[in-house]
This record gives sequence, C-alpha cells and structure tokens, in this order.
Amino acid sequence: MKSIILLVFVSMSAMVYRCRADEPSYPTSWDNVNIDEVLGNERLVQNYAKCLLEKGSCSPEGTELKKAIPDALKTGCTKCSDKQKAGAQKVIKWLVQKKPELWKEVVDKYDPSGEYTKKYEKEYRTLAN
Repeated sequence: MKSIILLVFVSMSAMVYRCRADEPSYPTSWDNVNIDEVLGNERLVQNYAKCLLEKGSCSPEGTELKKAIPDALKTGCTKCSDKQKAGAQKVIKWLVQKKPELWKEVVDKYDPSGEYTKKYEKEYRTLAN
C-alpha cells in the first residue's frame, strides 16, 4: 500500500502521457494507495526517499519500483495507469512546493544530464504552479 510513493517518484518526470493497451503495465495494486496519507507521514516519505536515493534500505516493493524508474522516464510512463499518473502529478506538485530539496536530489540522481527535465519541462512547469 505504501509503495505508491515510489511509483510516483518513478513517474515524476513522465507525467501525463496516455497508456497504450498493448503494452505491459506496472502493478495496478499501486492504484489503491491513499497518497495523501503517505505524504502526510514524514517517516514514510523519508524512508522511501532514502530507498530511492540509495541512502537506506528498501522494501521489496521499493526495490522493484526503483528498478522501474529508468524505464518510466524513458518511455514517458506508458506503463502507468491513469490513477498512477494522477498520483504522480499530485506528488510532484507536493515535492516541488513542500520538499524542493528532496525533489532536487531525486532529479539529480535520475536525470543528471537534464535530458528528461528538458523533455518534460512543460508538464513540470504546469504542475509546479
């Protein structure tokens, strides 16, 4: 249930792209997580951030989600469900507004060249407002 926070990080630069029915998808069990509950729990946010940034241990779900980040960025989150994309948008906005230092760390780790930041800049700016 709590693993949606990592899915959202996975999708954070990939945002609003439509899924294609013929492509495999990420587990829909992630769709049922209460994102507000996760974001309201600082301990969970920090634990998942540490996992994602390789600064702490990961749950099995966290490990799996961390592996999906490069694919999600590369493909524009085509394997994400609509609920996962909406959750990603919510978390991105929250990170940008409430945890900009954490947002920067994640972007620096998963997009050091700035390739995806440039690719998804329009969507990112829309969410940041």
